[in-house]
Amino acid sequence: MPFIKKVKSDAYFSRFQVKYRRRREGKTDYYARKRLITQAKNKYNAPKYRLVVRFTNKEVIVQIVYARLQGDFVLTAARSKELPRYGINHGLTNWTAAYATGLLCARRALTKLGLADKYEGVVEPNGELSMTETLDEEDAPRPFKCYLDVGLKRTSTGSRVFGALKGASDGGIFIPHNSKRFPGYDIESKELDAEVLKKYIYGGHVAEYMESLEEEDDERFKKQFSTYLADGIGSEDIEEIYTNAYAAIREDPTFKPTDKDTDWKAESQKYKTAKLTWAQRKERIAEKIAAFQANGGAADADDEDDE
Repeated sequence: MPFIKKVKSDAYFSRFQVKYRRRREGKTDYYARKRLITQAKNKYNAPKYRLVVRFTNKEVIVQIVYARLQGDFVLTAARSKELPRYGINHGLTNWTAAYATGLLCARRALTKLGLADKYEGVVEPNGELSMTETLDEEDAPRPFKCYLDVGLKRTSTGSRVFGALKGASDGGIFIPHNSKRFPGYDIESKELDAEVLKKYIYGGHVAEYMESLEEEDDERFKKQFSTYLADGIGSEDIEEIYTNAYAAIREDPTFKPTDKDTDWKAESQKYKTAKLTWAQRKERIAEKIAAFQANGGAADADDEDDE
């Protein structure tokens, strides 16, 4: 019998510490989170804001969040499902939709804080790297600052996460970043091609793909862009749609709930069991005892007589 060393002894298991639940579930990178929420003590408990960007199969979610001991609190949020209100009805998860959602979240946050008029950001995006700077006016408020939180998503060059970052930055929020991860950045020359980035901002990459697919495979084009064609949208219309949408977002970024055709609160109340009061519970117990004595108790007495 070969010698087998017992590595995980009783002493090991007695000191084993279970990881956090969200770490076990693979949902939170606590190494990154610690550095994103840790605030310097000389900031006097001022919130440290994060631009949280998350993607699902159907939408883009952008939130501005700050952490407290009680948990995370959301200052403001925007979803790409709100974009149809501004004229963007298709491609709600692509790079340009992420840009529009980031722009909407930024303008909504600055409107809420009363800074929308002072920090307009880049009204006409040109694809160049731009940072929100402090105003030269005396006693002017500093720009709203937050840090990008990508979660578990890989930060590869051209990722949609940086589309939301660019949209929020152009919306007037100060987010420390550089141009290395934007579409159009050349790793060899270490320069950003502003025209490529501008093309992505206005959906030019989608229009370009539509044109190439229509030439190469018309059947696949009609299938993949069927919703575009149903609304009469061609590759030449996309830039205008996004240009008008960005202007509409700046004009009115406030959240407006959609009209519900069903009162879901009333629907859910139908199946909710009301909690009984103490008096009702006592009365119910008394009724059960009386019913038992009237039915079961009499039957038991008959059985005893038969014996």
